[in-house]
Amino acid sequence: MSKFEAYNINLKEIADETKIIDFVLDEAYFKKIDSPEVQKGVVNAKVSVKKKQSLYELSFVVEGTIIIPCNRCLDDMSQQINHKEKLQVKFGETFSEENEIVIVPESDGGINVAWFLYEFIALSIPIKHVHAPGECNVTMVSKLKKHITRQNNDEEDDDHSHLEFDDGADDVSFNEKPSDPRWDALQNISDNN
Repeated sequence: MSKFEAYNINLKEIADETKIIDFVLDEAYFKKIDSPEVQKGVVNAKVSVKKKQSLYELSFVVEGTIIIPCNRCLDDMSQQINHKEKLQVKFGETFSEENEIVIVPESDGGINVAWFLYEFIALSIPIKHVHAPGECNVTMVSKLKKHITRQNNDEEDDDHSHLEFDDGADDVSFNEKPSDPRWDALQNISDNN
């Protein structure tokens, strides 16, 4: 028995009606997936399966809350997710993905959606996910501010002149270096041509 057997959908059982299957993705599910992005949460997934001539259309609605690390302080934070996706599936010889159609072996008679559900959850995570202002770990934020504040004697030359945190605390800013006249003269070369 596979650890993801509960996520199998037998397509051969579906005739002309639309079949709706509900899944609850909880901590046990995320442990089985064993992926570093999301390890906790409670997500409700509704899969509607409809047969259309030679293929099946699967419509996914994934809603819930996941626990992921904050990009700023690395403490766990709750992230609401809401994602809708469609997948077209048809039978063939071996499992493959061609264009936007998933081909499953006809001998299997169905598809396992465990990994697809996880991918849809991962796709709904915003690129930047941070705590609400003032909720980040204060100790970590103060250490971060200490390490990114630049001194006048730093040799590194970055374009960053100001860095802001939206955590309700004071802004962190880099000390600007005085302009080097040698570089200023070189920058004017392109203006003269």
